[in-house]
Amino acid sequence: MLKTYSGSCHCGAVRIEADVDLSAGTGKCNCTLCTKMRLWSVEVTPSAFRLLAGEAELTDYRGRNPVAHHFFCRQCGVRPFERIEMPNMTGHTYYNVNIACLDGVDIDELVRAPVTYFDGLNDDWGSTPAEIRHL
Repeated sequence: MLKTYSGSCHCGAVRIEADVDLSAGTGKCNCTLCTKMRLWSVEVTPSAFRLLAGEAELTDYRGRNPVAHHFFCRQCGVRPFERIEMPNMTGHTYYNVNIACLDGVDIDELVRAPVTYFDGLNDDWGSTPAEIRHL
C-alpha cells in the first residue's frame, strides 16, 4: 500500500518526503559503501520523492559507481537518500531512500516486505550476492 512518509537525517537539517510501498520490496546492496553504511533502502521514482529542506546541507559523494549520487548531510553525516541515474539497472533515474531515515515506519510492515539483494560489489546488479547474511 502506497504511503507518504516524511523523514530526515539525524540532525534534521535535511528533510525529505516520499511516497513508498514497502510491500513492493526493499533492497540491500553489498558494494563497499552500502555495506559499510548498512543501507537498507526502498526505491522511489523522482515524482514520488521530495526534498523538503536542507539542499544546501547536502554533500554529493560519488564512489566507484559513476551513476550513483550518495547524498550526506554535512552536519551529522547521515545519508537519507541517494539518486541513481541511468543506465544503472532500470534504465531510468530513481531514488533510494534510506528506510532508517523515515519516520513512522511500521516495523511489522517492514519485516514483511520482500528484500532484494544486489551484487554491487562485483558490478553485477541483477544478481544476488553469494553471501548476504551481513547485509
